[in-house]
Amino acid sequence: MTIRSNSILTVACLSLGALCLPALADGVPPPVSRSAKQSVAAHRAAPMTVAARKPNDSGVTLRYQVEGTPQVGKATSVVLQFDGVSNPDGATVRLAADAGLTLSGASTLTLPAGKRTSATVSVVSQGNGLAYLNVFIQQGDATSAISIPIQTGGVTPALKSSGDLKSTPDGDNIISMPAK
Repeated sequence: MTIRSNSILTVACLSLGALCLPALADGVPPPVSRSAKQSVAAHRAAPMTVAARKPNDSGVTLRYQVEGTPQVGKATSVVLQFDGVSNPDGATVRLAADAGLTLSGASTLTLPAGKRTSATVSVVSQGNGLAYLNVFIQQGDATSAISIPIQTGGVTPALKSSGDLKSTPDGDNIISMPAK
């Protein structure tokens, strides 16, 4: 099978579109001039990620935000926000880190009933790659298990090419692949 395209034009159009998306992602154009004070306020106002919930979970809602870009050997803050504790006895939280990730600070928390509770924990990545901060929330007899991804470095899996790159007389590039 031979696939031909104007790859340069396609890449240029896609790149232009990709550059415009972050600027309009929240629907508000960026300000013309940003001072350090505005960028700090914008960072603090960044929305938190709402963790997915299952129908039979603990009933506690978790929102989280990984602050900054995780780097090997450096502490990264993870802000946790818990809401929806309805049991009069409250709820408990246990934190655990995957291999390659070290948790600093308390690994258990107690959540009072009827109040929003926030906590900040620090994690340190031991190497590049993806590791998870696991959050176990127990309220009454029900438990939720939530994994927060901590991506350190830009490591992405590379696919092996099974074909040969060739050029046509018209200047288009094609990949010739064997049939299986």
